[in-house]
Amino acid sequence: MSPLDALDVPESLTALRAQVAGMLPRVDLPEILLEVHSWTGFLDAYTHASGAGARMSDLPLSVAAVLIAEACNVGLTPVIGEGHPALTRDRLGHVQGNYVRAETHAAANAALIEAQCAVPIAASWGGGLLASVDGLRFVVPVRTINAAPNPKYFGHGRGLTWFNAVNDQVAGIGAVVVPGTVRDSLYVLDTMLNLDGGPKPEMVASDTASYSDMVFGIFTLLGYRFSPRIADLADQRLWRATVPGQAPGDYGPLNDVARNKVNLAKVIAAWDDMTRVAASLATGTVRAYDLLRMLTREGNPTPLGAAIIEYGRISKTLHLLALVDPVDPSYRRAINTQLTVQESRHRLARAIFHGRRGQIYQRYREGQEDQLGALGLVLNAVVLWNTRYTDAAMTALRQGGQEICETDVARLSPLGDQHINMLGRYAFTAPTPNGLRPLRDGDEQGPA
Repeated sequence: MSPLDALDVPESLTALRAQVAGMLPRVDLPEILLEVHSWTGFLDAYTHASGAGARMSDLPLSVAAVLIAEACNVGLTPVIGEGHPALTRDRLGHVQGNYVRAETHAAANAALIEAQCAVPIAASWGGGLLASVDGLRFVVPVRTINAAPNPKYFGHGRGLTWFNAVNDQVAGIGAVVVPGTVRDSLYVLDTMLNLDGGPKPEMVASDTASYSDMVFGIFTLLGYRFSPRIADLADQRLWRATVPGQAPGDYGPLNDVARNKVNLAKVIAAWDDMTRVAASLATGTVRAYDLLRMLTREGNPTPLGAAIIEYGRISKTLHLLALVDPVDPSYRRAINTQLTVQESRHRLARAIFHGRRGQIYQRYREGQEDQLGALGLVLNAVVLWNTRYTDAAMTALRQGGQEICETDVARLSPLGDQHINMLGRYAFTAPTPNGLRPLRDGDEQGPA
């Protein structure tokens, strides 16, 4: 199968991208959080671990400072402002220990996802029903049990992987942290079962991800279309499904290549147990990673595992046929496009998480999850800020009489960062009241 031809980049799209980049206001990263909070109130989701109401003033300002410290991996010292009561070391240490945790990250992120979906231009990028999951690797140079070796990514050291899900509106909708990188597809499923918000995706794209027929079956039982890129495509088998007691179906030109038969009798016999498995996963009673280990014994599937494998072969065959469709390459192109969005988001994550050479020094799993949760939240705030100002730029250009092609708008991205200052100074100034910052005229050049 030949690679897809690259999409043409028309001059109108190149010009539009340059125009939008030149119109976005220059801004410091902390100001983005405070401005997005003024739109969404997402920092109000950070409540005390005891459940008691906060009695301190300017709590959102303190939370924003802690999020910047963790997301940029610089610690509290650069964000301390001893002249401001909300930015003293004691206040920030108290907020970090009592307000910033996994549950409050998830609640705040849900507000950002909802706000992203409401920006008109986001509908040009997708409907939120296509998502991708991929891992971003971090070296952990300190002694910890929640890191594992992987020479491909961590050299002679140890590290962890942050699996994060992104939908086609460029909103990060969920994440899990795992030591090392093993059996990626199992954690892809765990990630999709722990979303923070947004519509439930129907299609989940991923890289090769150590997929298996059983993983295809579990995804299908849960209502997802699992769509991994498959590296060894020429070695894959196609399967046909034949109802017990009925004559084999006629698959036309596929009769000679789809010679393997799905054992539907196993699926029918185990169907009730299969639906119970799906319910256990959906309710969080069991993790996908633990479940798939229970369904295999020393590499051999249990009877229930064998039935799920047979079921997964049906959806896997449909996936393979869609990938190689010579008439309509839209399925394969959608997968590639979404994974490219994910890679661009990871590039932005690396730019934000610049401190300590991008390495994590948290020794315990909870600390690692809290810090990477802060990174995901700040990423979503940046994406929302960029999205809203890109939408404002589109409105200004159209009001000025410029005709803009909708296909060009669909190929804009909210993942740029040249107008954002992330280094050196962390000024927590109040956002512009009653509206957005003025757009630049587009003639100013250079980064923030």
